[in-house]
Amino acid sequence: MIRLHRLGKPGDTFFLNPDLVLSIETTPDTLLALTTHTKVLVSETPEEVVEAIREWRGSILSTVTRRAPRASGAALALIQGSTGRHVDPEGGAR
Repeated sequence: MIRLHRLGKPGDTFFLNPDLVLSIETTPDTLLALTTHTKVLVSETPEEVVEAIREWRGSILSTVTRRAPRASGAALALIQGSTGRHVDPEGGAR
């Protein structure tokens, strides 16, 4: 979640799931259009909103990579879901 402030209400902090942000416009105020068809005016600039989203996504990725270490030199393999066939990363199926 990212922390934002409603326009004209600096003490009105709210948290937004950045996956809901569809677009960010400057009208001249910063207007967030959400996937829920809701529009929200915020006091942050578009650049600040983008940076907050970037930091949030980075924190998610760093958390995941710390929890899922891969053994050094371990081979990667792709498995097709329904057939159960093993697909060699170099193109051959087994």
